[in-house]
Amino acid sequence: MTDILLVWLVTTVSFLIVARLPIGVELDSLGKAAIAAAIFGIINALLRPILVLLGLPFIILSLGLFLFVINATVFGLAALLVRGFRLRYGFWSALIGSIALSIVNSILLSFI
Repeated sequence: MTDILLVWLVTTVSFLIVARLPIGVELDSLGKAAIAAAIFGIINALLRPILVLLGLPFIILSLGLFLFVINATVFGLAALLVRGFRLRYGFWSALIGSIALSIVNSILLSFI
């Protein structure tokens, strides 16, 4: 249980860091970042495996690059569900934001 809370807190901090980057990801407050991290985690756990299974032919044909599109879709869906979490440039903000979130999250989790 503590591992889940720790990952959620790190993801919240990662969302705040990504929102500071000039890539078009906007978050209103710390509370919105915490909600966005929780929603992102739930969507990632429930919907992402289904999307990967449905997109498997595209993933194979693109040699795995379609996974970036799936990650951007999950990121964008979280932005749609959380009020106060906006993507200024639409899909491109979601794509760059999901890549930045995974990099920042990996760096922060490596310290823990």
